[in-house]
Amino acid sequence: MRKFNVNVNGKTYSVEVEEVTEGAISTMPMTQQVAVAPVPKSAPTPAPAAPANGVTVKSPMPGLVLSLAVENGARVKKGDKILVLEAMKMENDITATADGVITFTVKKGDNVESDAAIAVIA
Repeated sequence: MRKFNVNVNGKTYSVEVEEVTEGAISTMPMTQQVAVAPVPKSAPTPAPAAPANGVTVKSPMPGLVLSLAVENGARVKKGDKILVLEAMKMENDITATADGVITFTVKKGDNVESDAAIAVIA
């Protein structure tokens, strides 16, 4: 028997799984599942304030911000690499969608959802 903690919709469950060898199938009686208290998440740090006007750069996919390719407040041109996003174990370069000064709304290590604002170029 191997024990695992499984997180489903924010709730953690402790489960036991029996390893079976090829050709050997057995049945086990179901045991009652006991919920384990979820680990409290730390409060997210507020994102830097973005300019009210400008072009919003959105994440094309959910992923993890691995690095910012330019400094906050840097001047960028359309097509310049601004950020590296890891999605499905692949590193994806995110590029500027316009010319201007960039203000990031995310930081290295942030998880982003698809279509989430990651920067504003004004």
